[in-house]
Amino acid sequence: SIPLLQAARRRRNHLDLLSLDEAELKEQFVRGDGPGGQATNKTNNCVVLKHIPSGIVVKCHQTRSVEKNRKIAREILQEKVDLFYKGEDSDVFKEKKALEKKKQEKKRRAKENLERKKLFKEMQQLDKK
Repeated sequence: SIPLLQAARRRRNHLDLLSLDEAELKEQFVRGDGPGGQATNKTNNCVVLKHIPSGIVVKCHQTRSVEKNRKIAREILQEKVDLFYKGEDSDVFKEKKALEKKKQEKKRRAKENLERKKLFKEMQQLDKK
């Protein structure tokens, strides 16, 4: 189930996801890591959110605002919990698969275009001779 959890990301519509119960969440505020210097080293604006029944932990330090980080962490955790319980039936998983398929199709078309260009250049060189 770990690869499924990696499919979670921020989505624009949260219509068909499992809801989170605040009683099942444990929230901590810690110092973030990474670049940012004093703004990062002296403020506890990184949110660590744990869903107790599933054991899923999310750490969010995307913005300097604690409130925004809390909101983003809950969205990400909601998607991961949905993936954890629904698995391949989850909308998050289906959306990720659709994006992968679209990416593969785009890559295939680019490869075909490259082959056509090579053939065209070869034909031009033969015509010149």
